Amino acid sequence: MPFTAEELRFMMRFREGEVTLDPGDYLFHEDEALTSFYTVRSGQGARYKTLENGDRQLVNFVFPGDLVGLAGTVTGATTAAVQAVAPMRLCRFRKNRLPELFAGHPDRAYALTWIAAVEEHFLGETIATLGQRNAIQRLAWALLKVHQRLAAVGLADGAGTVPFPYRQGDLADALGLSLVHTNKTLAQLRSWARLENGRLAVFDHQKLAELSLSNDDGPIRRPLL
Repeated sequence: MPFTAEELRFMMRFREGEVTLDPGDYLFHEDEALTSFYTVRSGQGARYKTLENGDRQLVNFVFPGDLVGLAGTVTGATTAAVQAVAPMRLCRFRKNRLPELFAGHPDRAYALTWIAAVEEHFLGETIATLGQRNAIQRLAWALLKVHQRLAAVGLADGAGTVPFPYRQGDLADALGLSLVHTNKTLAQLRSWARLENGRLAVFDHQKLAELSLSNDDGPIRRPLL
């Protein structure tokens, strides 16, 4: 739904400006107190959690349209760090104006709630994937969902490929697989999807859906915030 004139005026007060990150830059670290949260305008990143042994666990990828840091503003501290993998631009929003958003601008408040709910649903699906799917099912599910998500925000080129500037080790980490196993499984999927040179191509969405025991719902348009 387009913004009304009043919503635009409020959003100008609600936003604190933009943040730009180069690859490797951190937006924030774990256990950091936040007074603002962010939406991703462009670029890609990753959420990382530091384990007790000092290793990093990739929790989730961060894509354009994602909401970042909201939980940290509500609970008082972040539970994961966010780091840019490609150049990123983010809008920063003031935590102290959230009550005004919900009280006076229900359509935008719904958009905020919708984005947060979809991300929670995706996290739940990811947990189910790690617990119930085998390697080829996990990879097929991840490639399908990532392609759908990035296509939904207009990042597919004329050939239908989308940018995915992560290492295979990042994908392996996110799916609880070894790098060797991930490499071999990606080779098995090359007839239907291919990941190379920072681009992801999907040739057969329905086949990936069948392999991953999921649905090919297609791109879902996200509301504006």
